This record gives sequence, C-alpha cells and structure tokens, in this order.
Amino acid sequence: MKPRIIGLYLPQYHPIPENDEWWGKGFTEWINVAKAKPLFRGHYQPRIPADLGFYDLRLPEVREQQAELAREAGLEGFCYYHYWFGNGRQLLERPFNEVLASGKPDFPFCLCWANHDWTSKTWEKGSSLRRDTMIMKMVYSREDHITHFHHLLPAFRDPRYITVDGKPLFAIWVPKGIPNCKEFIDLWQQLARENGLPGIHFVGQTENTGKALQGHKANYFSTDMAKDYYQAVIDLGFDAVMSQGFLRGTALAKGRLKMMFEMLAFKSLRPTYSRIDYSRLMDNYYVPEDAAENVYPTLLPQWDRTPRAGKKTFLLTDSTPEKFQHYTEKALKLIAAKEAEHQILFLKAWNEWGEGNYVEPDQRFGRGWLMAIKNAIEKVSSD
Repeated sequence: MKPRIIGLYLPQYHPIPENDEWWGKGFTEWINVAKAKPLFRGHYQPRIPADLGFYDLRLPEVREQQAELAREAGLEGFCYYHYWFGNGRQLLERPFNEVLASGKPDFPFCLCWANHDWTSKTWEKGSSLRRDTMIMKMVYSREDHITHFHHLLPAFRDPRYITVDGKPLFAIWVPKGIPNCKEFIDLWQQLARENGLPGIHFVGQTENTGKALQGHKANYFSTDMAKDYYQAVIDLGFDAVMSQGFLRGTALAKGRLKMMFEMLAFKSLRPTYSRIDYSRLMDNYYVPEDAAENVYPTLLPQWDRTPRAGKKTFLLTDSTPEKFQHYTEKALKLIAAKEAEHQILFLKAWNEWGEGNYVEPDQRFGRGWLMAIKNAIEKVSSD
C-alpha cells in the first residue's frame, strides 16, 4: 500500500460578499499574489501560476484539473479547510459544497476545521482597510456543536470521504482553542455512533515545540519535548496529531541570540523580514516521535508569506523541487514502519499561494513540486 499523502487545500480563490466588503470588490488572494514584489536579489516574487492560471474555484473544470494533478503526483486526496465560526456561520464554503453535491471530482477528501478568528490581518499585506479589527470571531456552544455535526454528516457519509480505521478523518487546526475540547469530542463520537458511523478519527494540529505547555515555559529550542506537545493534544481526546516542526526548525537554524534579536525587530516600528535557508530549517523539522503510530507529520515544500505579510515575516530561501523531494523521502521513511492505515503525511499545502506554500505548477518550476512527490514515493518504495 502506498503512503497516504493528503494535501491541505485552501478554498479561498473565489469572490465572496464578505471579502468584497473587507478588502474591495472581487478580492481573492490572487490580488496579493500578483502584486507581490521581490525584497532582495534572487527573491522569487511574484509567484505566477502555470497550468491552472489564476483560477476561480467556482469552476468545476478547475477542481477536476486539480484532482487530476494530485492523483498523478500520488496524493490520496485533499483536506479542505473548513471555516465554521459558530451559530451556523461559514465562509468560503462554496467550493466544497459543490464538490459534495455534484459528486465531482471523484477524488477522496476530508476536512480540517480552521477554527481560528479572522482579523484584518488574515489576507491583507501591510496596511489594511480595517487595521487590527476582528472580522469573524469563533463562537462555541454545545448546541452549535450538534448543529455543526449534522451539517457535516452528509460529507462523512460520502463514499469519497477519507477514513482511518473505518472512521471519517476530521482535523482541527487549533485543538486547544475549543473550550472543554474533550466534551466536544465525546459529543461528536456519540453523535457519530447514533448516526450509523463507527466514530470520528480526530486529528489535532500541533507544533512539536514552542508555545508553553502547562507547567512549562515556552521553549522553541527543545529537542526532547515533542512527546509532551503531542501528548497534550492526545489527552484532549484526539486519536492522532498532525505534527509540524516549523518553529523548532526556525529556532535551531537561527540560534538563540539571532532569534531573540529578530523577535525584538518584529515588534519595532520598522520591522523587516527574516530569511531562513530551507535545508537548514528542514534538517531540524522532524523529530523521532514523528514515527509514532498516532503522529502524522507534514510535508513542507516552501514558505514565503510576504504577499500577505509584507516585510513582517519569516521566509524560506533556496527551496527547490529537488530539495523538497529529499525531505519528502525522509518523511516517507519516518512513517514506513507504521500500519498501512496510519502511514499518513499531510502536505502543507496544496495551494497556499499567498504564503508561498504550494505544489501546484508555477512559472519557475512547472510541475516540479508535484514530480518531487511522485519521485520520492517511487524511490522509497523501490529501496
């Protein structure tokens, strides 16, 4: 059985009334992508899409083309970001709703609840129309959890929905953001069984270091605490974690003094970008605990969110499909001893163009990022 690579999928590329109001008529993230400018010699900006162009996700033809590219590269399916803010309020739901209703593309999928507030910094680069304002705030309640479950039940029952151990996979981006999270998970497990499902396979996203655990100070340089970060999510009732090593990789690539200096610079009146070599970060991205049965590591092809953030950000330099293939092979070997059902890697991401975090074809590398995944699977399978 080949590895289960699931691409995190941003459904943002179509106009919605809310974005028209907040950022201007017809806004999608393509606006930020297209107007990005290089900040230094050799900086690859703007990043212009190739095969699919500046697409509109209201078009079923685009969604079919994406699925075909993903299938050819060896992905099992897409994990659509799901924006549910409570009281039945959603945003960016149209592409997935149309995929569900139409039965097309015939390509596996699951959902990741992006349960974080939207502020005026969510999409806009630099100054915004409404600086530092709350756009949409997460609201939680038991009644809404029940409504939320029944809203998603048709998706969970769809034959395309990705399962683990027979249960629909449902990822949550901010596990600790849900008040009384264990009660929420217990409630959904009960509702699942009452509605003929064997349960839900809950996956909580987490870094493997960084923000403080209860009883500990924040420690971005820890090399032996990943198990504690992962366990803190499992203890909330999750079946598995989606692990990321960006914070740890950044800290260890830069060193303590440089990190402290740059964090102070970010808080100044004239912040500036911070460059990190892709290979140096990725050499510190994975930890031995990522080989655990209930840990699903992430693949990171590249990262440059200057189209969204301007200068106030970290960005990776010198990422190439060849280097991405090397680290994809490393991740595949990490999970090779797990049971077939649990040989899962989340690709972060399929199409986060505003964060320079995508594998869709671009003008510089063509289908190179996709070929890197395909080549890595073939190479590790043949070893």
